[in-house]
Amino acid sequence: MSTNNLNRRTFIKGVTLSTVVASGLLPLEANNTTPTFSQEHELRGTEFSLVISKTMVNFTGTPKYATTVNGQMTAPTLHFNEGDTVTIKVYNDLEVDSSIHWHGIILPTDMDGVPGISFDGIKPKTTFTYRFTLKQSGTYWYHSHSGFQEQTGLYGAIVVHPKAKEPFEYDRDYVVTLSDWSDEKPETIYRKLKTMSDYYNFNQRTVGDFFADVKEEGFFGAFKSRTMWNEMRMSDRDLSDVTGYTYTYLMNGHTPTAQYTAQFKVGEKIRLRFINSSAMTFFDVRIPDLKLTIVATDGNNVKPVEVDEFRIGVAETYDVIVEPKTQKAYAIFAQSLERSGYALGSLTPSTTKLATAPAMDAPQTLTHADMGMDMIGMKMGDKEMVDMAMPSDKKMKMPMKKKIPITPLEEARGVGTTMRVKNPQYRLDDPGVGLRNNGRRVLTYADLESLEGIVPKRTPDREIILRLTGNMERYMWSINGIAYKDAKPLQFHYGEQLRITYINDTMMNHPMHLHGLWSDLEVGENRFVRKHTIVVQPGSKISMQVNVDAKGSWAYHCHLLYHMSGMFRKVIVS
Repeated sequence: MSTNNLNRRTFIKGVTLSTVVASGLLPLEANNTTPTFSQEHELRGTEFSLVISKTMVNFTGTPKYATTVNGQMTAPTLHFNEGDTVTIKVYNDLEVDSSIHWHGIILPTDMDGVPGISFDGIKPKTTFTYRFTLKQSGTYWYHSHSGFQEQTGLYGAIVVHPKAKEPFEYDRDYVVTLSDWSDEKPETIYRKLKTMSDYYNFNQRTVGDFFADVKEEGFFGAFKSRTMWNEMRMSDRDLSDVTGYTYTYLMNGHTPTAQYTAQFKVGEKIRLRFINSSAMTFFDVRIPDLKLTIVATDGNNVKPVEVDEFRIGVAETYDVIVEPKTQKAYAIFAQSLERSGYALGSLTPSTTKLATAPAMDAPQTLTHADMGMDMIGMKMGDKEMVDMAMPSDKKMKMPMKKKIPITPLEEARGVGTTMRVKNPQYRLDDPGVGLRNNGRRVLTYADLESLEGIVPKRTPDREIILRLTGNMERYMWSINGIAYKDAKPLQFHYGEQLRITYINDTMMNHPMHLHGLWSDLEVGENRFVRKHTIVVQPGSKISMQVNVDAKGSWAYHCHLLYHMSGMFRKVIVS
């Protein structure tokens, strides 16, 4: 199927029924023991009642069941106040176990909501009560950590209002939740990926593409490049595992045809809290004709950065301030990384005015940089590929002047590790495939710095290296070549300052999320940005520091849902 046909398919998808569900016109499937709850889209206070259940929705013209909270998809936005202790009673009306994880919220381990790690899960027809005190403010989100329920709709936004006055001004405040919906059951998607990892990729190379490469690189250059990719059993067009072939991209539960709208008056400053609550999709976000001022990421304020566009990885959040200057509808445009579709909304002076989506960018291919080939070669099995090493225009060296002892971790090589970057480099100022040299000012991690000027109190006591590994052809994912089921827990020492360095030995972006502890990403000499989710680009490395200040058991994993079963670790802090 061509990209044009995919685009047309996106446009003809039906109007969402989530608003109909929320109005109560479609019955909630629940038994008589279901507790009462509010169907408001936004809930405020210190005591909340949430019901997880199945609800019929229709995004494509075919009714399907979603996993919902209080009959809504997306789930209600929860408003907390910094310093408050909140009580959240969650009733599970499903026939299977469920859970809710409060993503990015610092809380006791038994309130974190990860079955098998921090609690037993919420059994069918039972209630679990979460209770914790808010020690932070900002934009966060919540989602299921059970099975594939996150893919089927169990996610919602959290806004924690600060005690102190915020360091930036705005007149209106909106949450913008991005997600990916499929009419297919997630178990079906996963089975197809295991059977044929590129099942959803309709942007594969053709004979015509090879001859185009010959014109640009010459026959031997094109042949060598193709041979290199083939030996790795990879494609330079494997950008996303799951695409618009099955996904409908949603903005606050609205399809592109049923646009989400946020109203403004000319001259107002509008705060948009972007949350990527998708299962598998990276989005590139822009509002044509408006500059975006980034003021926070993952709930933490940053020194303001003005850009035209930013990439938001799965599970990340970015707070943006815009100032519309004219009385027109502006497109809130979020295209998927591989350009198979988009989510769309309108920032508009009137709900009768809707914006038109700009044309999607053409998909780009992975480059030698994404393979680590500007890193003095890479090793693939027994083959050393140093002859194709290429210099990079952008290299960022992290200035850790003191040598830090490295704690060796167990590693494995084999069928699950088909590629290994030999000499990885930091690329924090690289916007990534699809965003390079596009004529727009694109945000990178190198642009970010925490507003509070976070600097660790001391040099790290030790360092561990986590290699993100996999076999794309067999759809196997792991850390240090070992899948979660075969892995020992990671041991963190309470009170230590720990440095963690990721090396991405795959051709996929991996959004890595450490529960329970802040991740202070190194972005320069004595420059850090505090995050809960860090995207590790293909063929690169990146480092963060962790003040290990919370005892207990914590989950640690890639937030791509279909990678999580293998690229996962249990962390024990003692």
